[in-house]
Amino acid sequence: MEKYSQFRDRATGISPFLPVCTPLSAVSTVTHGLLFLFRLPFFLTYAASYFVLFHYLPLPVVARKIALWGLMAIPGIWWVDLQLDGVKRGTLSEQPRERVPHPGSVIAANFTSPIDAIYLAAIFDTVFTVSYPGTRKLQRVGLFGAVAMALGPVRIAPPTNANLVDIKDLLREFPDRVIAVFPECGTTNGKAILPLGPAIVECPPQVHIFPVSIRYTPSDVTTPVPGQWFKFVWNLLSRPTTCIRVRIAEGQMNTAAATTNGGSATGASVSDLKQRRGADTDVSSQEQRVLDRIAEALARLSRVKRVGLTMQDKAAFIAALNGKK
Repeated sequence: MEKYSQFRDRATGISPFLPVCTPLSAVSTVTHGLLFLFRLPFFLTYAASYFVLFHYLPLPVVARKIALWGLMAIPGIWWVDLQLDGVKRGTLSEQPRERVPHPGSVIAANFTSPIDAIYLAAIFDTVFTVSYPGTRKLQRVGLFGAVAMALGPVRIAPPTNANLVDIKDLLREFPDRVIAVFPECGTTNGKAILPLGPAIVECPPQVHIFPVSIRYTPSDVTTPVPGQWFKFVWNLLSRPTTCIRVRIAEGQMNTAAATTNGGSATGASVSDLKQRRGADTDVSSQEQRVLDRIAEALARLSRVKRVGLTMQDKAAFIAALNGKK
C-alpha cells in the first residue's frame, strides 16, 4: 500500500481510506469458512425478510428494535460497550433525558460500516440522512438506504434527482424521533475523523447535537472502499463475535445559530467566511467553531486524530485503487 502514500494525511500520516485486513492462518481460514457457510443462509433469509416485509408492517417500534437485534445476533454481535462520556459505568439509567439522544435531538456519528445504521436504528429509532460536502441540505433515506450508503460510491455532490431538505424541516416533521447525520459525508476505516460537512450547522440553537463514536473489534468490518459487499459479509459472518464500542458525548448546541438568531452578528462576522476544505459552501468563523467542537468530540471519543483529507481525496484514492489513474 506504499504506492498510496499520497493519500495519507500529511500532518498525521494516517490513511483513513485503506481497508483493514486481518491475516488468518490456514486453520483459521477453514474454521472461518465453515462458520461463514453455516451463518450465511440464516443471515440472508433474516435480512431479506426484515427489509422486504417486516420493516413495512404497522408494528410497534419496540418490535422492529427487537428484530434488528436479532439481525445483529446472527453474525455474533452479542456485546455492545455503551458509555456516556464523563459518566461512571452503571449510572446510565440515572442520567437525565438531556444527557442521551432523545426525540427532537440530532446524532452526529462517525461513519465506518453498514452496522452503524443497524445499531442506531435498534437503539434510537432514528431518521437517517445523507450529508454532502457541498451543501447545507440533507437527503433523507430509509434504514436500507443508510446501510447501502456505507458501501455505495463516493459522493462529492448530491445526485441531480436527490430530494434535499433542511435539517430544521426534518426536526419539525419527526418531533418524536432522533435525526441521524453522518457529517463526514462518507465512510472511513475508523482511524481518523474527516472534516465535517456544513449541514449540521443548520440545526436550531435549542436542539442538542450528540457526537456519537462507534468502533468495532475486530475492525475489518469497516467499509472504507465502496462496493466490497462480499468482503464485508465474509468478515462479518466468519468471525465468532464482533464487539461494538459506543461512546456518546454531551449534547452540543449550535451557538452560531443562537448568535445569528439573537441579532448579535455583525457585518464583519458575516463577511468573515471560511471555505471548508473540499466543500463549495462557505461557513462563518462561528459555524466553523461549532463544526470543530463536534469533530474534536468525535476524535476524542474514538481515540483517533482529525485529518484534512476529504471526499475528493477519497474519490481520487478509489480511482487509483481501481487502476483508473
